[in-house]
Formats: sequence, C-alpha cells, structure tokens
Amino acid sequence: MTEPLSGTPAPTPTRMAGRTGAAGRVTWLSDYGVYLALGVLLSFNLVFTPNFATVANLRLQLVQVAPVAIVALGMALVIGTGGIDLSVGSTMAIAAALLPLYLGYGPWPAIAVAVLAGAAVGLVNGGLVAYGIQPIVATLGLLVAGRGVALVLADGRLVEIFDPTLAAIGGGQVLGVPLAVLMALTVAAAAGFVLRRAAFGRRLLAVGGNRPAALLAGLPVRRTLVTVYVISGVLAAMAGVLTTGRQSASDPSFTGLLIELSAITAVVVGGTPLAGGRVRILGTLMGALLMQLIIATVIQHDLHDSTARMIQAAIIVAAVYAQRDRSGT
Repeated sequence: MTEPLSGTPAPTPTRMAGRTGAAGRVTWLSDYGVYLALGVLLSFNLVFTPNFATVANLRLQLVQVAPVAIVALGMALVIGTGGIDLSVGSTMAIAAALLPLYLGYGPWPAIAVAVLAGAAVGLVNGGLVAYGIQPIVATLGLLVAGRGVALVLADGRLVEIFDPTLAAIGGGQVLGVPLAVLMALTVAAAAGFVLRRAAFGRRLLAVGGNRPAALLAGLPVRRTLVTVYVISGVLAAMAGVLTTGRQSASDPSFTGLLIELSAITAVVVGGTPLAGGRVRILGTLMGALLMQLIIATVIQHDLHDSTARMIQAAIIVAAVYAQRDRSGT
C-alpha cells in the first residue's frame, strides 16, 4: 500500500472502524438526542418537582408550548431551505399590536388583519432573501424594525382585551384538549403532509439541499423562498394571536420576545440541519416541548430565568457541533 502524496498515513481498517463508530453515535444523537433529553428531563421532574404529574400542570405546559411549537414549525421550513428567520418574535408583536386596533370590526376581521400583517413581513423577508440578501441580515433588520413598528402601533402601551372569541382561541378546549394544542398539531400535520406528499415540499428540500442544482433543474427557487418566509410570517402571527388571546392583553413590548432563540433551538435539537435539505417535524415538536420543560423546571425550582436561557444556548451549540461533526467538517 502506498502512502498518500500529502504524507498523511493511509487510514487503516481499525481507524476507519473507530471513525465510523463515532460518526454513528453522533448521527444517532443528532437524530434522536431530543427524545433522550426529553426523557431525562421528564424523569427528573417526576421525581423532584412537586405536583408535576397533575393534569392541570401538564395541560398548562402544553398550552404554553403551543405558540413556540407553531413558530418553530415555520422556522423548520425556513431552515429546510438553508435560511433562518430572526423576525418571528417581532412578527408576533405586530400581530398582537394590530388586534385591539381592529377589534371594533369584530374578532375575525382583526385576526385576519394580524395574519395578513404576518404574511406581509414574510413577503418582505422572502423577497430580500430571494434576490440575494443573506437570510440572517434580511430578517435581522425586521427583528429590530418590526418590534419598533409594533410599539408605534400600540403607542408603547399594554392594552387589555376582553373578547370571548380571542379568549376561546387562547384558552378554550375541545373534548378536554386545549384548542392551542390542537392548532399546533394541525400545523404540524399540514407541514408533514406538504413535505412528504406535495411538490412544494420536494422543491423546498431541493432548494435547501443544493440551490445551484435546483436552479439548473428549472425549479422556481425564488418563488419557493418567498413562499416559505410568508408561511413563517403567517405562523408567527398566529402564535401572536394565540398568546394575546391567552393573556387577554396586547403587549408588544414582550410578546414573542426571544422566541426566535427557542424556535431555532427546537428545530436544531429536533434534528433539522442548519445547512438545509432536511426537515424533521416530530423532532421539532419534541424540541419545542424540551425548551418549554427547561423553562418550567427552572421556574419551579426557583432558579433565575437567565439559567434557562444559558441552558438553551448550550444545547443549541452542542446540537450544531454534533451536526458539524456529522458532516465530517
């Protein structure tokens, strides 16, 4: 056997087997680590957190995670194209700010305006990305500007809302299941169907997997990118409506604040690579639930909220590193 020209010894079967074994473990953790982490955290809470296993507490956790899950599902589709959407929190704030302004026309027209505003934000994001602006730059601009727009619309004030329809959307139940949870599951089922069965889903993954090849194949890359960001904006606006309905108040200063961190973490921990080309819907849901349980555990054990943020940051760094190691770079 000859040595490579670089002078590096040729890999022996033992070395290759060790590398393959390590890569296999990394792949497994990247794909299924969220389920392991969720199981460990649930076990910890069942043992050490009083009243954790009560029906009321479990329902509360599911209701609180629903907006994060909806935003994370939209984020997963964006990341599937190799992009990112940092404006989701500001989009939620805009939706929350618009609701009280249009409730005089009825709850459904107000909700429609809020959702259309989310679509408009997504349209701007998608247009910028489709025509060459880096996703992180395009959406960072609207992260800052969008929150400012929401504060201007609300005149910087918290507005209490007493509307039965919004209250039902935010806190209602169907056969004992919170409506917010049913909405999140419906969005997840629709996203899964689109990715597996619809031509749009295949185009989305093709764009994320290899954009130049998608262009050469004649796929509508720009239209796909714009559509994905519009979907993300609409889902973020829906999450804003849910949050406003549950709180019975429009608070643009805090609605959706830092939710982009939770959403991105949920997507990456759930096994969707930041490089694009693949989306894991169930993993994203489990990742969102993991983020919610981390926050709940920190609060219930009298730790500072910043502890949860540091844990989330550590998790996303570990998940991204696992993806990097998996790709062999």
